Amino acid sequence: MCDADEAARALTFTYEVEIPPQLAGIGPIDVFVPIAASDAHQDILRRETTASIPGQEKREKRYGNHFWHGHLDRSNDKPITIVMYYLVRRRVFQPQGLAAAGQEHSPQEREQMKLFLGPNRRVPISGSFIERVRADIPQGDPTSLGRARAIYDYVVDTMEYKKVGTGWGNGDTFWACKARYGNCTDFHALFISLARAEGIPARFEIGFSIPEDKPAGKIEGYHCWTEILLPGVGWFPIDASEADRHPERRDLYFGTHPADRIQFTIGRDLELGEGHTTGPLNYFIYPHVEVAGETLEGLKTSFRYAEVSDIDCGADYNQ
Repeated sequence: MCDADEAARALTFTYEVEIPPQLAGIGPIDVFVPIAASDAHQDILRRETTASIPGQEKREKRYGNHFWHGHLDRSNDKPITIVMYYLVRRRVFQPQGLAAAGQEHSPQEREQMKLFLGPNRRVPISGSFIERVRADIPQGDPTSLGRARAIYDYVVDTMEYKKVGTGWGNGDTFWACKARYGNCTDFHALFISLARAEGIPARFEIGFSIPEDKPAGKIEGYHCWTEILLPGVGWFPIDASEADRHPERRDLYFGTHPADRIQFTIGRDLELGEGHTTGPLNYFIYPHVEVAGETLEGLKTSFRYAEVSDIDCGADYNQ
């Protein structure tokens, strides 16, 4: 049993994809599906993949994300299906050693910083627009932790979580500042722009929320969040959009990621390598499919979870 870690949750997660039949003979067809991997906050105890076309697991080069790549030279006029079944243990992420914040970054941290200090296509970090926004953020504690809290409070106070009309959901800093509403991608694009502009490394992470009040069910869509790299502390969790949706947990979401999520990938502007020809992915949580060099829309997806209460910590679930 895994009751030694009372903050952990064990669950199954099923990720299903159905691609409608394509005209016989058209091709090539390339299918990319993100894969959840074990890290400091989650253990993938088992993953089983069933697919109607051949494929293999690969890793994206820039951030190291795992994904499954299926390929057909030509369509056989049949639907393509992929099902990934996971057994996952997820832990609460709450870093220790905050008293050490403000020290110098370690050599390992400085290497990581290179990936998470620069701009992304929709996440600028410099220019007159960013400087005007930064001028609106109250000054105070000059440490990285203090500046991050000021940015967090600014984003939560300025933005409203809602999904109406068009334009939201692209994780676009300009959109967030102009419209002042959106989903988690928009909240965290704004946060990441402002943090990186202050010299604070920040990384975008995306996966799925797992409800805490239901033992099983269907998940309608993704959720994303961020982490900042603090000298002397390491990665520090932040979830500004959930803080807006749940004001009573505002302080919690600055420094804690509850065990209410599964992470799949990190980073923006992702290039997946062979078979990926349509340009960088803004972010990668849903399947990406290309047919004859064009992105295919109209995919069917389904995401389901179920709590698991009996996990043997010593078992090898990958046998």
